[in-house]
Amino acid sequence: MFSPTRLLVFAGLAVSLAECAIVAPAYQGVPATTSDAADFNGTTTDASSIASTAQQVDQKSGAASDAPPDLPVAATTVTALDGTLVNASVSSTTRRGLTNVPSHLTRRNNSNYELVFWGTGTGPNDRDASIEGTAYLTYTLVSNDTYNIDDCLAKCDSVDGCVFANLYYEYNNPGLDALFSNLKCALYGDVHDASEKTNFGGQQLYPAPGGLDYIQQSSGWAAKSLVDPATPAGYDLVFGPTGGANNAPGYMGFAFLDKYDVNACATLCNQRGADGVGGACQYFNIWRAVVNGNPTTYTCSMYYIVADESSAVNFGQGDLVVTESRGYKRQNVVVDGGFEGYTCTPPGQEVPFCFTEGYANWQGTSPAGGNFDASIFNYQPYAHSGSAVALLGSAFGTDQLPGTLAPTQSLSTQAGASYTLQFFHSSFYSGQQSEANASMKVIWNGQTVATLNPGFAQWTPHQFTVTAQGNDKLQFTGGSAPAYIFIDDVSLFPLLE
Repeated sequence: MFSPTRLLVFAGLAVSLAECAIVAPAYQGVPATTSDAADFNGTTTDASSIASTAQQVDQKSGAASDAPPDLPVAATTVTALDGTLVNASVSSTTRRGLTNVPSHLTRRNNSNYELVFWGTGTGPNDRDASIEGTAYLTYTLVSNDTYNIDDCLAKCDSVDGCVFANLYYEYNNPGLDALFSNLKCALYGDVHDASEKTNFGGQQLYPAPGGLDYIQQSSGWAAKSLVDPATPAGYDLVFGPTGGANNAPGYMGFAFLDKYDVNACATLCNQRGADGVGGACQYFNIWRAVVNGNPTTYTCSMYYIVADESSAVNFGQGDLVVTESRGYKRQNVVVDGGFEGYTCTPPGQEVPFCFTEGYANWQGTSPAGGNFDASIFNYQPYAHSGSAVALLGSAFGTDQLPGTLAPTQSLSTQAGASYTLQFFHSSFYSGQQSEANASMKVIWNGQTVATLNPGFAQWTPHQFTVTAQGNDKLQFTGGSAPAYIFIDDVSLFPLLE
């Protein structure tokens, strides 16, 4: 039995809806204003830019003649960003309980090596050259008493990410002479071949008329057995390794790395600024570019839509071949943040349309006297992506009370850790005038993280940093029909520092 007050409220709301010609969402209403649909299909990978930049970048290096031995491996460097050549180091992703150890192209699962090429140049008129290639790590000196292959390979074993060693003599180098060994062991994080023996020395390191430095007996060994790099913290491996890079929607840009370093790529994804349409980076594809048969660079492509192997169809262009392609998706603590777990296929309808106050993953609740003030719809025209979306505000338009939407289960978080909360909202359904007072609160463990008063707004991403206490509670509260608020694509990512 409705009270006279409630009847007046309903009557007033009905007049408001009638004046604005608004049909409530529960009746499959059409928005009073046109939404700028999120354009995901027009943001596919810019493979041409990646290929052309790969022809310009020069990441080949080796053991410099004037560098001391046994220097620590340098931090991974970004050599190009979105088509522009740069030179900037990347810090690895770390968080409580995780170590800062880079994951390079591959790692041995034993200490066995195979000879790739044997050195030449043993006489006064017979010269050789050392490797200048990608993913140079460091070098050491081994005993001059013999051509000390074992000690060189043992050094490679001890350096994280080393898969290739180049052993050679360098003569007329005063720095080496002072250390009583001119037998250099240069280590790399990628495998090289004799075609990359391009450093013939030729530098005047001793004062004239001292002779120029030169190289002899340059040999190369590669690890026989290789395994996948460790998956970065906060990510899951989606596919790989394969010979195809992703050509997928939600593309956010690319970076070239000087090593195959999945941790560095994860860091770039974490730190990438949010896209105005798609929000935060949620997926990256790392792969090695081989040009004319030689490793040239390591591409890190970033996306705000999670891709998979079905779109890994870019096998290269011209002289560039894609190798060692792997895809990683960012771990989302929120289960079914896009509400796609709620589905229906009504009889006789080509486009699914149904709604509920709750299902296995999310629950909407109404205050006393409310009716469907928070609900979940399976109806693609209302959604930001996919086919499902959540609604705050009476779905039937029968009251002006705010609803509350929350996951049905507590979030599996790590106490004390920081997380990035992201979601998309729209409040355009009823038009500018009726949506002018649209508002909502974001609540974390009972505390208001933010109060949003967007008024009329089309799909907009929001990000907030929250601190977990473990088994956390997330709620969205708001909406007041006809000032409806739609929510979609909710995510909670570990904030790795």
